[in-house]
Amino acid sequence: MNQLERLLNEFSQQKLQNQTRRHFLMDCVSKVGGLAMAPLLFGCEPGTIKKSQGLNLSDRDLNPLAPLPPPFAPKAKSIIYLHMAGAPSQLELFDYKPELVKYDGKACPESLLEGRQFAFIRGVPNILGPQAKFSQHGQSGAWVSDYLPHFSSVVDEVAFLKAVHTDQFNHGPAQLFMQTGSPRLGRPSIGSWVTYGLGTENKNLPGFVVLTSGGKTPDAGKSVWGSGFLPSVYQGVQCRSKGDPVLYLQDPEGMTRDMKKSVIQAINSANEESFKDFGDPEILARINQYEMAYRMQIEVPEVMNINDEPAAIQELYGTKPGEESFANNCLLARKLVEKGVRFVQLYDWGWDTHGTSKEGSIDSGLRQKCQEIDRPITALLLDLKQRGLLEETLVVWGGEFGRTPMQENREGKVQGWKGRDHHGDAFTMWMAGGGIKKGASYGITDDFGFAGLDERVSVHDIHASILHLMGFDHEQFTYDFQGRPFRLTDVEGELIHSILA
Repeated sequence: MNQLERLLNEFSQQKLQNQTRRHFLMDCVSKVGGLAMAPLLFGCEPGTIKKSQGLNLSDRDLNPLAPLPPPFAPKAKSIIYLHMAGAPSQLELFDYKPELVKYDGKACPESLLEGRQFAFIRGVPNILGPQAKFSQHGQSGAWVSDYLPHFSSVVDEVAFLKAVHTDQFNHGPAQLFMQTGSPRLGRPSIGSWVTYGLGTENKNLPGFVVLTSGGKTPDAGKSVWGSGFLPSVYQGVQCRSKGDPVLYLQDPEGMTRDMKKSVIQAINSANEESFKDFGDPEILARINQYEMAYRMQIEVPEVMNINDEPAAIQELYGTKPGEESFANNCLLARKLVEKGVRFVQLYDWGWDTHGTSKEGSIDSGLRQKCQEIDRPITALLLDLKQRGLLEETLVVWGGEFGRTPMQENREGKVQGWKGRDHHGDAFTMWMAGGGIKKGASYGITDDFGFAGLDERVSVHDIHASILHLMGFDHEQFTYDFQGRPFRLTDVEGELIHSILA
């Protein structure tokens, strides 16, 4: 008996089992209990009612990744989001504070400590001045440190947000907040929201692709690219820049393309029968994912291959084919948006600079991390621009929070290397490309870079602005769950008009 026959036999056996009296009685008992527990636990999914009421299913129901036009004309068609997991220091990169230099090594003023809670700082720490040298660049006169010499050449393409703030000061919740709009598990990531709202322009590729570097995933785990309460078809698909881009991309030996197609058709026939019985929208997502996986086997190997890129492009990015690297991922991000992928998320781990090791220090460790991203992000902006893609691609860069202007003294003791504590009152992010005002700077912090004085923006404001550039009103873009409409920005968020072109 071949694999296809076994699948059909198992499906027939299941259908017969579902017609027995035992199954009927068990199903009745479980459904009565479910009716009692549903209001207390999960709520109802709208898709489960739609089929049971005999309503017609739309093309969107049957193909959840079908492309959709946004409610109003977008400025950007795709997004490349570069998240530096661990929180890069704004005071060594973009927010120049000459006053902080004067107080370097002196006891921190009591006014900065009173009523404050820190992750690790205890007692009275010393001020930690910037460890980098700053200079102004471009027509905009943007301050950039010598940690990022290549990036300083493209600052006129960028809009800086200097006074971003968050109320989370631990990595996991702060990463969740930055990526999903909530510090708690269960909410869809921003990539899932965008893919849910717009679908994908290339039916042979996922609408939301995730690439990681730095050796580890973010502290919050894969939930930062999860779909939450949205159908699972909208979650990010993690690809690798080393080895096969997707596990099990190649068929087993002896499995022909036609055989694989027959197997998937058989599986999906069984899934369609199950959907007729139960009306669960996740079954439709499962059907779509099987078909997507089959199509991906043709296109993914080509689009995820950087070996065929010209030598000049390889040199521009500083790629290392065959290795896991941020540079490789930046080049892959350009190739993916070029092929119609809607949302490409890059996570680079290793930006947590507490000073507990040389690699995790503000001076040596941070400089090394900047060397790993400096050429690639500069190349990404230049490459997108020369291909005419930057005008329709929004590029976002940032972390989950910033650094304290004082040195960390974990358990009241100064660390062996120069390091900082977590700080959410003021940090820097930047955006470039589709719909962003070039050479802009928004937000002012105090002389120590401790708090925003003017033009402060929240995580919800950033999300509202990103959705706006993709053609959505963040207050109207909702999904019904547990009896009420949810949105990415919860009940907050305002557009950052000053950085919009």
